[in-house]
Amino acid sequence: MRKKIINPVQQQNESPDQNWLNIEKLAVVEITSEDDAYPIESALLPCKISGWRAAGPGKQTIRLLFNQPQRLQWIRLGFEESNIERTQEYVLRWSPDGGQSYQEIVRQQWNFSPQGATSEMEDYQVDLPAVTVLELSINPDISRESAFASLEQLWLA
Repeated sequence: MRKKIINPVQQQNESPDQNWLNIEKLAVVEITSEDDAYPIESALLPCKISGWRAAGPGKQTIRLLFNQPQRLQWIRLGFEESNIERTQEYVLRWSPDGGQSYQEIVRQQWNFSPQGATSEMEDYQVDLPAVTVLELSINPDISRESAFASLEQLWLA
């Protein structure tokens, strides 16, 4: 039998790990609150690791106002909760016209449990041609108002 050893085929990684947008240069960030120890840039910049946390309990909003319309093809959201059991709901929306109108991308609930699911990572492939505003609303616990919202990652490509 004749054989030939070849290099394995490299599968294309569907995640754009090398092409994340530099939000720091491309947008202004609006937030409803922020814990000084966990600033929003810790969730928006890939080189940071601590994530963002709200300064107070209840619903929170993170809004990215882009300097110029951006084409988005990938959105990565990451959440972590290892201390309390809770059901979180988030809504991700975008606007093509500076916030005059919004279109929902996703609305999702997730159950966190210290004995089980402590983290959620979602990758969304999208085709949004001219995003002027991207808005993430987080209800950290749909059954009580005492939980604090947090976000480990919001990366865009």
